[in-house]
Amino acid sequence: MNNQQLWQAILGNLEVSLSKANFNTWFKNTGIVEKGPDFIIIGVPSTFSKDWISRKYQTDILKVLKSISPEIREIKYQVGTQKPVPVVKNSISQATVQSLSASAPVYNNPAPTTQNASFPNLNPKYVFDTFVIGKHNELAHAASVAVSKNPGSQYNPLFIYGDVGLGKTHLMHAVGNKLLQDRSGAKVLYVTSEKFTNDYIQAIGSKRMDEFKKLYRTVDMLLIDDIQFIAGKEGTQEEFFHTFNELRDKGKQIIMTADRLPKDIPAIEHRLISRFEWGMVADIQAPDFETRLAILQTKVAKKGVSISDEIVYFIAENISSNIRELEGALNRLLVYQQMEHKSLTLDQARKILGTMITQKKKVTTLKKIAMSVAEFYNITVEDLIKQSRRKEYVKPRQIAMYVSRKELGSSFPTIGEFYGGRDHTTVMHGVEKIEKLMVQTDSLKQEVDLILDKLYIT
Repeated sequence: MNNQQLWQAILGNLEVSLSKANFNTWFKNTGIVEKGPDFIIIGVPSTFSKDWISRKYQTDILKVLKSISPEIREIKYQVGTQKPVPVVKNSISQATVQSLSASAPVYNNPAPTTQNASFPNLNPKYVFDTFVIGKHNELAHAASVAVSKNPGSQYNPLFIYGDVGLGKTHLMHAVGNKLLQDRSGAKVLYVTSEKFTNDYIQAIGSKRMDEFKKLYRTVDMLLIDDIQFIAGKEGTQEEFFHTFNELRDKGKQIIMTADRLPKDIPAIEHRLISRFEWGMVADIQAPDFETRLAILQTKVAKKGVSISDEIVYFIAENISSNIRELEGALNRLLVYQQMEHKSLTLDQARKILGTMITQKKKVTTLKKIAMSVAEFYNITVEDLIKQSRRKEYVKPRQIAMYVSRKELGSSFPTIGEFYGGRDHTTVMHGVEKIEKLMVQTDSLKQEVDLILDKLYIT
């Protein structure tokens, strides 16, 4: 394995555990410049990067290194000599290497400065055609499509919120890319709230506020990622308030993402919260099993690689928290498969992804859920599984199906097979019925919560 392949394997592991912003900030333009008998030298762009990576990530890098090259015992750093790592075209396929950072934005244009507003910083891969739609994201997707067709009108601002790695940035970039496709010369600017804050601070320090305002207030579309990070920053909030007002008054589109509802962001001015809620607020939830499976199948087809269906199902069943981890798991397996020059077995995939499987998945199974539900309602697991429509068994059975779906993300056919070979439509009906009843009846929700508490305590 050459230096480039080794570094790509390390990055493939690191991106799973890091946020998009951290991965992009600290590992862009890094690489292995030299490998010795028991050490490697990592090239980094600056002294600050060296200090931060060595202090924060050296243990993680070394851990991955030892699993790949056990002889490596020391990591050294070299500042200012590392160029962007080119695409590897030998033993690791081009598609696999490109996929290693697929979960983080790939910026083909320079970052925007206070001198130039013509670089949108959009990931060309983030378009509507590559976005997999499911129940968990259909509202946010529909709102984004509507905005892309008529920006600055119906939903302005568009505020998309949800946990990390669920596709908020993908949708935001897709809207921007659609505008650039439809309108030649349109100005689209994507920045994180941290970038906005830093540009504002630098503009004040260098007395170039006019250039800052020209950059941010003359665009056709402003995309702000992770807006929750302006919380507690009074000067930034003041400036964003005026930027927001001017753009909206001009009919320019504003799109923001956050990890929570506007009203749940702490230490932020009420006048900003009210403006965030002026247009459309749409959430993205964790994808269900079918959507996770569709995402993986789409990724595999696009990469042009071969991986067994049972491994794809295994990933979809066990990685359920977010799409970034889902893609990261697939990327990790593809790297190992390329290194081995042969297809992985399911047992190998289990071992490789062992650290990524959440604790709940390790200690919770369909059988344990059935046992917990049966014990709670003073019946037996056999009562849940057998073909009986007695009232005292139907409700617990539907609750067990609901909990199995909610906690494990298991497919409807898998749950149906466990509960006496029932059809998947029966499972769907049961899950949907419990979901509705939990909204209508507090007592049922309390029962489910007690079952979950017992499930994870015992």
